[in-house]
Amino acid sequence: MKAGNTSYRSGRDIDSVIPVFPLSAALLLPGGRLPLNIFEPRYLAMTDHALSGTRLIGMVQPRLDGAKRADGEPELCDVGCVGRLGSVSETGDGRYLITLIGICRFRVLEELKVRTPFRQCRILPFEADLHDSSDEQQVDRGALLKALRAYLDANNLEADWDSVHQAEDASLVNALSMMVPYGPAEKQALLEAPDLKTRADTLIAITEIVLAQGDGETGHRLQ
Repeated sequence: MKAGNTSYRSGRDIDSVIPVFPLSAALLLPGGRLPLNIFEPRYLAMTDHALSGTRLIGMVQPRLDGAKRADGEPELCDVGCVGRLGSVSETGDGRYLITLIGICRFRVLEELKVRTPFRQCRILPFEADLHDSSDEQQVDRGALLKALRAYLDANNLEADWDSVHQAEDASLVNALSMMVPYGPAEKQALLEAPDLKTRADTLIAITEIVLAQGDGETGHRLQ
């Protein structure tokens, strides 16, 4: 896996302890790009910390059951995704606009007691994410595109179909999984899918349920 100027060939290339950014309904997947607007002081400090080191940040959702720590902060889901700071710009009003490039998923082994204002976890990387997968040919691309077209039509959305058709299966499945405006549980299911085929099948199933329920967002353009 290559992210920015750095290649990640094994789990040894990933820090065992990383700062984490808990954010509900946000999904980062390997190879994906997640833009973020950083404005809270603790996450500005997190960004500075990452920039001064290996540029790694872990995206993870708060626990889906709403469990809280003793200090009121949310407990974390067991699985997240490591991202590398690919671009950082200062806005002039105290914010950072950053883009994280997804490297690999991870399992939280433990959250550390730290003095930093941001949270840090010891993690176990999913090494399989760092290597090309052989399961792309198993993706039902026709069913995926059919579900995408139905979702777009139902919600008055448009897409750049030339780009969609040219995209490789992994890029298409992961980009769509990150872009669709689904809830935290759906996003976590997509993140934890064991392989690309399962993620594609999960995305199709969720989309079909959303269409059947009529719970769509409207007026956006997928690019």
